[in-house]
Amino acid sequence: MASNRNRGSQKSGARRAENNRIYAHPLPLAFSNPEPGSTFGYVLGLLGFSLTKIENPHCEGVFDPATRSVWITNERDSSILWRRGFFGKGDLSRSEPSWLARQISARKAAGKYMTAEEIREKRRAERKQFKMDRAAAIAKAAAEAEAAFAEGRQAAPAVIPSGATWKPQQLGETAELPEEAPDDKDEDDELEPLKDVEHLQLTLQEAFFLVWNLDCLTVLDPQTSEPLSLQQIWKAFQNVHCVPPELPVYTNRFDNPFLVNYAAYHYYRSLGWVVKGGIKFCVDLLLYKRGPVFHHAEFGVVVIPVYEDSRDQESSPFNLPNANTFSWSWLSTINRVNSQVQKTLILTYVTIPSSSRVSTDLLSSPACLAHYSVRDVVLRRLIPARMRD
Repeated sequence: MASNRNRGSQKSGARRAENNRIYAHPLPLAFSNPEPGSTFGYVLGLLGFSLTKIENPHCEGVFDPATRSVWITNERDSSILWRRGFFGKGDLSRSEPSWLARQISARKAAGKYMTAEEIREKRRAERKQFKMDRAAAIAKAAAEAEAAFAEGRQAAPAVIPSGATWKPQQLGETAELPEEAPDDKDEDDELEPLKDVEHLQLTLQEAFFLVWNLDCLTVLDPQTSEPLSLQQIWKAFQNVHCVPPELPVYTNRFDNPFLVNYAAYHYYRSLGWVVKGGIKFCVDLLLYKRGPVFHHAEFGVVVIPVYEDSRDQESSPFNLPNANTFSWSWLSTINRVNSQVQKTLILTYVTIPSSSRVSTDLLSSPACLAHYSVRDVVLRRLIPARMRD
């Protein structure tokens, strides 16, 4: 038993070391220092100079207004942006673009063994069957107890399946696994080679952070395939929330959804958190200390816009989520969901500057973001079973 545990820990340690090597860079920009012991570097260091080099990957993406995202179709760029900061997600995957690897694995399996997706679906089916069997056993025991009480006799002991003792039903003798094909080499040779049709999909907040703060992403126009300038990107990302964008009611608005969401995204990214979407847990953002490869998200963030001037909210053409007063039942529901998955809920209040105080001319550039303020409130739900100590 001890040897098995040692092998398991070694395997886990080896996998952890491999992840640390692959995901060593927290951002797409990589920094390299001169070789240690270099006399020239030592002299320059004494003079106050640095020989640190910045490696900029210069990735490219295509702006897609329909999905409000930027598509990274180059395999090299997708790998860099995911492995250096966990930016974006595969459009055919849950997180990392792994569609091609999963298809290759499924083709190799071909009935010989189960893939990871098949194992997951099997476990889900087993859990569903266990809940159904337990509910049926409970209903049967209740009916037996009522019948025994009516007849004036003692009820027979009920057997309720538990997670530790319950086992899924085994296949019958007739339901055997299919026999292995005699020789399918020729069939494998005839299979067409797989083509990677997946792309990395960046949110507008992620794309603008890479463009404006790191200068490592070039966004191309979907019509002309020409690079967009920072000014064009700034306007295009706001216009996707304006339908149609030429209406005067949408112009010069500090409460544009892109600006509000980017203020919250930039706030946490600048503090070193890995920020991902949190729709799965009924929140706007998830905060990871290092990334989804290493551990689960520690915090769930709900972005709450707050108008500095109530008149701006009355005249707003945007229906910002959570801008109006929310109910305690809504808040308790979201808090309960995140508590069950061991996440701490954060209410992030983004204050929208008043148009009467701040000139709307600042909206022509990202300089207007300096007038937004972000405050966060941590909300925890009391769970007596976990918090007795």
